[in-house]
Amino acid sequence: MRNKFLLLGIALVSLSACKTTSLQVANVQTPQNISINQEIKNDEEFVNVINPYKEKLDKEMNQKISHTNVDLTKQGDNSNLGNLLADYTFDGANEWTKTNLKKNVDAALINIGGIRTTIGKGDILLKNVFEVMPFENEVIIVKIKGTDLQGLFDYYAKNQVNNPVSHLYIETNNGQLSKTLIDGKPVNPSQEYYIATSDYLALGGDNMKFFSKGEPIPTGIKLRDLFIEYFKKSSEIDPKEEIRLNFIGKK
Repeated sequence: MRNKFLLLGIALVSLSACKTTSLQVANVQTPQNISINQEIKNDEEFVNVINPYKEKLDKEMNQKISHTNVDLTKQGDNSNLGNLLADYTFDGANEWTKTNLKKNVDAALINIGGIRTTIGKGDILLKNVFEVMPFENEVIIVKIKGTDLQGLFDYYAKNQVNNPVSHLYIETNNGQLSKTLIDGKPVNPSQEYYIATSDYLALGGDNMKFFSKGEPIPTGIKLRDLFIEYFKKSSEIDPKEEIRLNFIGKK
């Protein structure tokens, strides 16, 4: 009998331990909002630590690397900044390909979304290029068969996008391809072509799935570094006004 009472006691203790306790809100305090404005004092010790680095960075970023007498914009199907950067991509990639692959680049393609802003008329500063291209994208050479280049042209015909190109001409009429040229010539289906682009696009970014049919060849060259190098090569930028994407009847 004593064992029965002992078991009953253990069971009651267990049940009471499992019982849910009802919690009550005792107090609610509204936190104080802290406004971020000029009244907040700088941490002088921290400012003193970073100032030498900031001054050095500002000096570097504000150095003049070139000049333009016209605004370099990204608007339109054949924007002067888009054409310029596509040409820089082509030229830099072609130099690398000649040296390392003993081949020539046939064309270049970049995306307008990767060009983040414009460059106004006047001196071109180093920071302007960082603002235009803030990403760490790498130049990739895609080796692709002529037969598979049709996917590139179909992409432009379907999307009617202003992604800049170099050494390519794509013409559509009411959404249908009417003329396609690579380096001024019709595509040879049996030829292998070398297309310069970014790692983002080579991996299918912006839905450019056609690149998956080619062989990506990394160069180790950052697009931004390439742009900086080519801006520095020209004391005066003279962007080409050239129709490369001709979407006739585009809505």
